[in-house]
Amino acid sequence: MDDIAIDFPDFLPGWVWLAGAGPGDPGLLTLHALHGLRQADVIVHDALVAEAILKLAKSDCELEYAGKRGGRPSPRQADISHRLVQLARAGKRVLRLKGGDPFVFGRGGEEALALVEAGVPFRIVPGVSSGIGGLAYAGIPVTHRDTNSAVTFITGHDLTGAVPERLDWDALARGAPVLVLYMALKHLDRIAERLIAGGRPAAQATAIVSKAATPEQRVLETTLGTCAADAAAQGIEPPCLIVIGEVVRLRAGLDWLGALDGRVLQADPLGTRRGRAAG
Repeated sequence: MDDIAIDFPDFLPGWVWLAGAGPGDPGLLTLHALHGLRQADVIVHDALVAEAILKLAKSDCELEYAGKRGGRPSPRQADISHRLVQLARAGKRVLRLKGGDPFVFGRGGEEALALVEAGVPFRIVPGVSSGIGGLAYAGIPVTHRDTNSAVTFITGHDLTGAVPERLDWDALARGAPVLVLYMALKHLDRIAERLIAGGRPAAQATAIVSKAATPEQRVLETTLGTCAADAAAQGIEPPCLIVIGEVVRLRAGLDWLGALDGRVLQADPLGTRRGRAAG
């Protein structure tokens, strides 16, 4: 970092930095996040933060696991927030490191408000959200001018771990052309049923991206009507992103990681150029 001509902010004792680690690949860290990793006395990290990222911390940095994984014993959010306050009041430089972006389904807002209530100074370090960066690694853009000018991001479960009942699934089905679901694999069958009942075509292109932007990334291209059964049959494991919409078809031309392994890409997967030429 010393040879980069940027005036990095001081990471002072008693401060908490709420930082995003990106979707998985250490190369997708921001410079501010890397600076925080190399200055922190304590890193309180989530389950989705890659080991390769944690290895970028200074040698005497303490690592504290605070991961939440569905169906497994997890620390309570109140306990995590209390621990951040406790460490900061002990004069530590505390890096709260989350997968993706801390303010996108990361509960970073809750932790920041707890710091405000406790009078602890903090900085927010945004990260690359998996719903954008992870899909890009799968060769799927969240927007494309020939398919959509809007996208909706949805969480697949509520505070109790169930399908969110407060969401208007009919409106979501009829709304944005592209839907991106986080943490939805467990309830994918019920979510798909609700979207189809709300008018979403069962045949609509759908992709499930498992462990996005990591060496274990897998991408399953399927349809909304069969996605849950196909995921089970293929043994797809969380963490997953599910994207529903015509942008999935663009993967035939944009799977750049697949191209590195020899996949032949299609120049016009949507057939839009032929349609324009005919018009």
